[in-house]
Amino acid sequence: MSSSKLNIIDFSQSNIRLLHLTWFAFFLSFVVWFSHAPLKPLIMEAFDLTGGQWKALLILNVALTIPARIIVGILVDKFGPRIVYSLLLFLSGLLCLGFASAQTYEQLALTRFLLGFVGAGFVIGIRLVGEWFPARQVGLAEGIYGGWGNFGSAAAAFTLPSIALVVYGGENGWRYAIASTGVVAMIYAFFFYWRARNTPKGSTYFKPKKSGGLEVSNRRDFFFYLAMNLPMYLILGVLAWKLSPTGVGLLSATTTNILYALLVALCAFQFSQIYKVNKEMLASGGVEAHNRYKFKQVAILDWAYFVTFGSELAVVSMLPAFFMETFEGVSISTAAALGAAFAFMNLIARPGGGYLSDKFGRRKSMSFFIIGLSIGYFVLSQVNGDWPIVFAVLAVMCCSFFVQAGEGAVFAIVPLVKRRMTGQIAGMAGAFGNVGAVTFLTAYSFVDASTFFMIIGASALVVFGIVQFLEEPEGHMAEVHADGTVERIQLT
Repeated sequence: MSSSKLNIIDFSQSNIRLLHLTWFAFFLSFVVWFSHAPLKPLIMEAFDLTGGQWKALLILNVALTIPARIIVGILVDKFGPRIVYSLLLFLSGLLCLGFASAQTYEQLALTRFLLGFVGAGFVIGIRLVGEWFPARQVGLAEGIYGGWGNFGSAAAAFTLPSIALVVYGGENGWRYAIASTGVVAMIYAFFFYWRARNTPKGSTYFKPKKSGGLEVSNRRDFFFYLAMNLPMYLILGVLAWKLSPTGVGLLSATTTNILYALLVALCAFQFSQIYKVNKEMLASGGVEAHNRYKFKQVAILDWAYFVTFGSELAVVSMLPAFFMETFEGVSISTAAALGAAFAFMNLIARPGGGYLSDKFGRRKSMSFFIIGLSIGYFVLSQVNGDWPIVFAVLAVMCCSFFVQAGEGAVFAIVPLVKRRMTGQIAGMAGAFGNVGAVTFLTAYSFVDASTFFMIIGASALVVFGIVQFLEEPEGHMAEVHADGTVERIQLT
């Protein structure tokens, strides 16, 4: 195919129908995941919550997503996206109904913690879309999936308050509004299972030889992989600390210490599973040539998503307050609308990032987006009350474009590393995105907004240096069929 047709997608093909099925599943998962956020005043009034209790709910909402993306990545590679996405949507719908019917703060906290699992839905679609689109189109397709799916949080913010107050009304309007999103997710779970397929007709769905961790190619990559898992456990420890008596006080000191011990035990267990998966490789000193891949590719994508999606989640959490505190006379509703400008860019920026990655090269595009977001955050650090508010909004939107285009560029590469482990690779990168969010929000709790933006910008410069070690996927990817035959999948 000539380069002029590099990114052309025939929208009459069955893969486009699959793409629409999948991005809408992700869209619904984000609506369910963030259904509580726009209804904050109504929920706080119903339960007479303090500011600290509400912040605890926000922390709980993202806590489980970090391990969930790893677990779901393993499940999707083993059982296939069709059944895993259907189950995730159905179970998240049930949990949403549980949150809507909660009668105590403890019930709210438990169901919100469990709902963090729905944030792992993103990983499933990455593997599914990667199965249906060739390498020359996968960046654009994954960008559409991620961008239009992420828009679910903005859609929830703009629709659920009106549904709660206008459609249902009364003191329980928020309950019915949140419950309705759960019902829709449960119905769509059956529709998705009916219509979706794991691969195009005639294609093979490659599965890992063993479950429990990534298969790596040599001993050096084995220890590199172990080291890359540590930040996820460290940040979960930070989350436990934030919920402890020295943080928001949701957990007792005893419970916090138990959680610390559990995290150490889970880390040890995961390391044992990783060793089990790679035991034969360690004994032999490596794997066959056709099965090799470089784990550094995975690590670089993890850190790139740390600074792109991680900063997005952190900034979206504080932007409305930033506008209210920086510009005099801005109301709560206006600040929310101005802050939503960041999320709206998902509709074009993430597909755009994937498209440019397909067209101009993976490393070059990602480098451009990360240096752009670094400059964008440094510009935001200079915003103050003397700026015309329209210029501040434009600065936010420009910065947001580079952030979300960078996310699109990351997942334009993920399906090209090792097909049979795409779910696990996507899960690890996605988990690092949440690690970034918690890291940046923790930093924000100690500094002002200007310093916060500068910290992200400086972190992006470090990641820019890391990205220079990324190798452009080219040639073929080898996968082994059950009968032992090797299939080579085109990467360019």
